Amino acid sequence: MHPSPSAEAAVADELAVVRPDLAGAYEAALPGARAAVLSRLWRGLAHEPLPWVARREPTRGGLTVRLADGRLLHGPPADPYTTAAHVTEVLLDGRAHHRPAALMAALGVPHGDVFAAELDHGTASLALSRAGRPMAAPQPAASWEWEQRVVDGHPFHPNCRSRPGFSVAEQLAYGPEHRPLVRLGLVAVDDCLVRGEWPAWLWDGARPLIPVHPWQTAHVLAVPSQDGPVARPLMSLRTLALPEGGPHVKTAVSARLTSSVRDISVGSVRTSAVLSGFLTSIAARTGGLLHITRTLGAVSAHTPDLAAVLREPPDVYAVAATGERVVPVAALPLTGLPASASWLGSLARLALATGLRLLDLGVALEAHGQNLLVVLSSSGEPLRLVYRDLADIRVSPARLARHGIKAPDVAGRMVTDDERALRRKLFGSLVAGALASAAGSGPALRAALETAVRDLPRTPDVLALCEEPLPAKALTLMRLSPGRPGDLWARLPNPLDCAFAPAEP
Repeated sequence: MHPSPSAEAAVADELAVVRPDLAGAYEAALPGARAAVLSRLWRGLAHEPLPWVARREPTRGGLTVRLADGRLLHGPPADPYTTAAHVTEVLLDGRAHHRPAALMAALGVPHGDVFAAELDHGTASLALSRAGRPMAAPQPAASWEWEQRVVDGHPFHPNCRSRPGFSVAEQLAYGPEHRPLVRLGLVAVDDCLVRGEWPAWLWDGARPLIPVHPWQTAHVLAVPSQDGPVARPLMSLRTLALPEGGPHVKTAVSARLTSSVRDISVGSVRTSAVLSGFLTSIAARTGGLLHITRTLGAVSAHTPDLAAVLREPPDVYAVAATGERVVPVAALPLTGLPASASWLGSLARLALATGLRLLDLGVALEAHGQNLLVVLSSSGEPLRLVYRDLADIRVSPARLARHGIKAPDVAGRMVTDDERALRRKLFGSLVAGALASAAGSGPALRAALETAVRDLPRTPDVLALCEEPLPAKALTLMRLSPGRPGDLWARLPNPLDCAFAPAEP
């Protein structure tokens, strides 16, 4: 299935062939999927520094966005921290748009046609994901089960379920929300880069066996593979949990899911063991509040298209005998926990104290709701944190040196002493991402942060968190800026001010 102006109809046609029993549920899910994607898009239009936006004007009951060419967009109030699908229409010069792809196409901005196709595809894929959602299911026991409960994908990205290059059959076969079992392939490679301890069962004599995703085998690789183990896909789709509590295997999938192509760079494999050991030692300085899922082994055929990483499952950091469980922060709204102000405050206090401690030491985590997991007690209280996927952290040699810690030999893009870049990394992922999605709205996030920061020492990092606009990735701008590599940023109103008037671009 490729993005097209008729993606919703194309999915319906494919579904009629491969899973006709889901056709009715898919059709019923379309309006909600349109609203979910449109709400995310409106957040970007209302808050990101888009070059063709002249200014934003709060109005009675809504927000007006004046474009540089004089046209007007009008929609509902724009709390940038809400996760509710609250936008069902946006007016462009008085004409109502209910479909996000149609709105983006009508704007006629540079690169908007490609983004519109992604939105069209993502809306259809989201409806497909919702169509396969079980009406009732037992309470999950393992973290992978919680991951598969996250049906809607990224809570703030308009491309929350965009999977270009995946047919309907492939989405059903590989999407974690459809709860499939995925048969991995194994490719033997003569010339390989291996780091860590590559397990004995992944060797063919002197040649390492690289686990490969079946989508990658079908669409990218021109090499044969043998049958490997069956595994369960996690939130990221390309990372899968091996059975019986085995390690998680991160595979290369050379497709643009959400924003990024999900291959595995040669450099990340080369530094994987060093980075894992370094982060584990840094986490030990939190007094047991943070655990790192260690990288057990990594292998690359000297190409990002054929590589894999094995890492610990996060469940090893819960004491099952006492009823503890590990839940990704992205799945917390699905647990049925009360999400009261006191409970959210406890989560925010734990997350901020831990994240700020590492930032002071010299490590900024990419602690969004997928990378950050929380160990809950049998009664649901947040106890400890687990962090995984080390590829996007930032390391400050200057901060590390202040604590007598030697900087690791890692990729240059990870290394920076820029205070703004370090704070953007942590605050943008943890506060504007993980905690905002758990809270679900600006007022709830404000209450949680007020509780969390009350007892924090007033360091420069804490003052920046409390007093400056909150950084967040400009997810819409990034998709409309294909020639600009790296992250682009928006400055959101600080939730501690609880003032949701968007900043001028």
